Amino acid sequence: MHLRPTLALLCLIPTLLHAQTPDTQTTTITARSTLVVIPALVRTKSGDLVYTLIAKDFTLTDDGIEQPLTLEEDTGGQPLALVVAIETGSDGARKLDQYSTLITMIDNLVGNVPHKIALVTFDGAPNLLQDFTPNIADVSAALRNVHPGDRGAAILDALSFSVDMLRKQPQTYRRAILLISETVDHGSQTKLDDALRAVSDTNTTIYAAAFSSSRSNSKRETTKIVSSDPNPGPDHGCFSRNKNDPKVDPKEKPIEQAWDCLSLLAPPLRLAKLAFLLAINGLAHNVPETVAHLTGGEYYAFSNTHNLEQDLQTISNHVPNRYVLSFHPQSPHPGLHALQLTLPDHINLTITARTSYWADDDTGTTPQPAKLSQ
Repeated sequence: MHLRPTLALLCLIPTLLHAQTPDTQTTTITARSTLVVIPALVRTKSGDLVYTLIAKDFTLTDDGIEQPLTLEEDTGGQPLALVVAIETGSDGARKLDQYSTLITMIDNLVGNVPHKIALVTFDGAPNLLQDFTPNIADVSAALRNVHPGDRGAAILDALSFSVDMLRKQPQTYRRAILLISETVDHGSQTKLDDALRAVSDTNTTIYAAAFSSSRSNSKRETTKIVSSDPNPGPDHGCFSRNKNDPKVDPKEKPIEQAWDCLSLLAPPLRLAKLAFLLAINGLAHNVPETVAHLTGGEYYAFSNTHNLEQDLQTISNHVPNRYVLSFHPQSPHPGLHALQLTLPDHINLTITARTSYWADDDTGTTPQPAKLSQ
């Protein structure tokens, strides 16, 4: 069985119902249905792909609660919208000569399905070098115009920029980002919590190839939660305590207070908050790896052209061979949800799938996440 993934996470499907009131005015009611779609790659311990599983082989939990799953069967011809985001600033400027065969790898990645490709470069800010085009020659020409940038490496800004571009593409298209960058963000204006929401509430899967940042081992400030809870719910006030609260140890860092609070929460909400904290911590230390895992993509570290070619070839082989599972969560709480997809009866197999999704509240607004400083 060969499957092409529907690279979707959270699809909000509005249905408009019109009813006539007694005074003949029209009232519009909006109904929202949440569909979470999970592409999954299954391999043996030796790395061979597995194609023979069925829906009942998989078990999925949403914040620890098991969910009924549906397995999509016919996704092979679905078109693909791909943004290639390349770091040209900071340490990325010294890697540009390693991308001589990148256009061939991009062509292999999109395969034979209808597609649109855009090219974004970034240093201290993102730059659209080539808007969406079905013509691989246009992308090739744009790649020849890539030049070294400034000292910045605004990875989070580039991802937010790319995600926003993909949101505007037709809903019939799978959406993906190929990110090539160093591991640590330098200079983004996007806050960590905003970046987390951006990558977790769209139907975009991120594949990342990264090289070690020369600043990755430098001293960095610990990410601190300095404001309230990102997910509304009973938290006993522990996520909104301040330094004037007599229950707060003034020597205890806000992030340590947050970990202490987890033990006070009910298990489903505890898992959601744990997922949030782990994701924020991951974004602070290795952006490409974290966003790949959050969205169900793949992450590879490379050091030279040969490594990069091998990594992108592996991604190209895996993209069309994913199971596509979906479920409808019942009344999901606003904010980040922790997902776990497993194969209980196939413990010798490994599975790669997204680990979270973000749900808005019933009004269509987004809950205010914790304010963070780096």
